[in-house]
Amino acid sequence: MTQQIETLLQRALNLDWLSAEEGVFLFENAATADLMYVGNHLRQHHVPGNIVTWIIDRNSNTTNVCIANCKFCNFYRRPGHVESYITTIEAYKQKIDELFRFGGEQLLLQGGHHPDLGLDYYTTLFRELKSLYPDLKLHALGPPEVAHITKLEQSTHTEVLKALKEAGLDSLPGAGAEILSDRVRRLISKGKCSGQEWLDVMAAAHQLDITTSSTMMFGHVETNMERFEHLVAMREVQSRKPVHAKGFLAFIPWPFQDEGTLLQKLKRARNQCTGDEYVRMIAMSRIMLPNITNIQASWLTVGKQVAQVCLYAGANDWGSIMIEENVVSAAGAAFRFTAQGIQDAIREAGFEPRLRDQQYAFRQLPPQIEQQVLDRAALIVD
Repeated sequence: MTQQIETLLQRALNLDWLSAEEGVFLFENAATADLMYVGNHLRQHHVPGNIVTWIIDRNSNTTNVCIANCKFCNFYRRPGHVESYITTIEAYKQKIDELFRFGGEQLLLQGGHHPDLGLDYYTTLFRELKSLYPDLKLHALGPPEVAHITKLEQSTHTEVLKALKEAGLDSLPGAGAEILSDRVRRLISKGKCSGQEWLDVMAAAHQLDITTSSTMMFGHVETNMERFEHLVAMREVQSRKPVHAKGFLAFIPWPFQDEGTLLQKLKRARNQCTGDEYVRMIAMSRIMLPNITNIQASWLTVGKQVAQVCLYAGANDWGSIMIEENVVSAAGAAFRFTAQGIQDAIREAGFEPRLRDQQYAFRQLPPQIEQQVLDRAALIVD
């Protein structure tokens, strides 16, 4: 077994593509220190140096109305529910004005599968936001929402994405991937698109030169093999992107947050992901995805100390201060950071923090950041 582990780790160092079976074997048998060593070596290959990036953005929601009925989501409301809403332009203006005062430039805009909001709604919204805020970057929707809009319009992914891009879409988040196994999706998110359609939307986005990110929510009902088949599927889609396209700019794995979710209430899944398991998954993500440059540690779900360790296991990005985040937080993700808190945490771990944009280009730290307002907007993790 020792020889097999060493052979696979050496192949990973050589940037070989390991199979899902080989990935499972390493994940289940290799020492954490060995996985971290290889993950860190590969991180230095892809992103040399001592810089760890972060971003200022805001995660806002178009609507909380959703008919997907995901069993891990506490955020959504059914159509007609007394707490249902569609965000107004006036509310967006308040949120975006605040975002710019905080030094951000990107709005991560997502929502539910609203049965009445089709392509015209989103293109009109994007055009209006870009008209009001020409410098705003829209990192918006996600493959399940694009698939939902496509179904409502009886159109194609390409036509929907092309229209959204023309209306102002700058990049597409990796939302709604969860685990791409349809067995898993039938159990936790039956109303969303299939795993294959998620991949098809991303492939179509890459053909249109729309940059995207990729994700995985793990630690619920999936097997280890399904996790690694998920990673292999991401890698294969990335390999088919046009040469001129960036494709998946980053991969972000995070553990399922279970507090108050239907999965927890039905006793079908609990979040039992330890810090060690998360660090191992970060390292294995770096090992399994040699064609995706950036790996992000999810401080929102694992906290400061575990995220700091991840910086030595293959992660090179800390993510966002998340001025606003409603979906994962509704399931129990309680960690928060300010701009200063993120920079301090990165420095404490021995790295140099650098502010970035969605395309992973460095930005100067804006002088207009209102630190005292940020301190009220988020709790500093000690």
